[in-house]
Amino acid sequence: MRLTTAVLLLTVAVPCELLAQADPIRQRERDIFKEMIEVNTSDSAGNTGVLAAKVAERLKAAGFPAADITILGYEPKYQSLVARYRGRGTAKKPIMLMAHLDVVAARREDWSFDPFGFREIDGYYYGRGTNDNKAGAATLVANFIRLRQENFVPDRDLIMVLTADEETTGQSITWLMKEHRALIDAEYALNTDGGGGSLKDGNPQAFMVQTAEKIFLNLQLDVRNKGGHSSLPVKDNAIYRLAAALSRVGGYDFPVRLNETTRAFFDRAAAAETGQTAADMRALAATSDAAAAARLSAESPYFNSVMRTTCVATLLTGGHADNALLQLARANINCRILPDDTQDSVRAVLVRVIGDAGVEVTVKTAARPSPPSPLRADIVGPVERLSKEMWPSATVVPEMSTGATDGLDVRNGGIPVYGVGALFEEINDSRAHGRDERVGVEAFHKSSTFWYRMVKALTSGDKSA
Repeated sequence: MRLTTAVLLLTVAVPCELLAQADPIRQRERDIFKEMIEVNTSDSAGNTGVLAAKVAERLKAAGFPAADITILGYEPKYQSLVARYRGRGTAKKPIMLMAHLDVVAARREDWSFDPFGFREIDGYYYGRGTNDNKAGAATLVANFIRLRQENFVPDRDLIMVLTADEETTGQSITWLMKEHRALIDAEYALNTDGGGGSLKDGNPQAFMVQTAEKIFLNLQLDVRNKGGHSSLPVKDNAIYRLAAALSRVGGYDFPVRLNETTRAFFDRAAAAETGQTAADMRALAATSDAAAAARLSAESPYFNSVMRTTCVATLLTGGHADNALLQLARANINCRILPDDTQDSVRAVLVRVIGDAGVEVTVKTAARPSPPSPLRADIVGPVERLSKEMWPSATVVPEMSTGATDGLDVRNGGIPVYGVGALFEEINDSRAHGRDERVGVEAFHKSSTFWYRMVKALTSGDKSA
């Protein structure tokens, strides 16, 4: 009994790094992840080409022909990687597998340590991009190599697309879809940068499958005035006029409007809730009940954003001197609009709500519409089956992302996109884009296993994958 206990204690005390070394698959995943984190691919660094080259070398070393690996970009600073895993040459169109190499900026003084140094601490991998989205990129690369080493032959080609600027302009995927469509054309795409899992006190609660995204739109509010000396104030003050306009925008709620994805979201997510929240979710999904919508909106900013278009003030500028009446007051309104909404209709609503012809409302960043992807049983079915096997307590829930991904342009090109990130994290502790970004060690490796099994299930008909 003492020996058994001692062995158990030693096993528990073994660091995850040593466990990785004992498992070559896990070790490879960790090595690729570490290499990716330690290349600073924030926009100012401009190193996506450096990382793309490292990935290309790994793929070539694993036996992928150089002709099937392409590094390309619309300008030298932004270099994406496209790699093709050859299948059996059937008539089936390829499947695109998506991730992005770039990350948001991170300053050393804001972090507890160097954000571009890979660290494993207390069961977490730390570093900029661990969550968004180098875990996804590492997963795709590691699984391409794993499947190749196993001599797996899918029933169609697989195309891995690692883009260079998802966190900024998203021009890389736009350019690829427009200028190199033949290189990445597919029947549908699976995106590591969408969906994912939620934990509540460590327990898997929901597995999100992203099939839609809200659309990004910036509107600019301008109030102009002749100005003058501050010792001679007048009622027609640009600041006051703009403030009144913003107050009206802040007090307005766009109407509730559900689509196939969001209706299914509220219906299925109710299974993970209790009491009034669960009842309200079911009522909203069934009848768009107004009282239920009001309670859910007050309960959660996320619920509120899922059910309607939202617009919020994000920037204010104005004035040129402490003792002068300003001549221009300006605000940025960031809208996340429903997939079936338009920038013209949203702008028209805000013009009506503001109700002041002296407030000019113009489009600053145009919206790029993106239709929801259909809930295809041949895709969602295997995803749901594997999710239930690996995280039995998690409810599979269709999701409309409130943010944006590269999937937007792929959907616009007529290719359905399904976000199945499979990374589980605590609901109230998401650190993507934030300080001390991290992902659970086991969460990362389990997500990679999910992707391995999912790709095999979708391209071989192997129900046990």
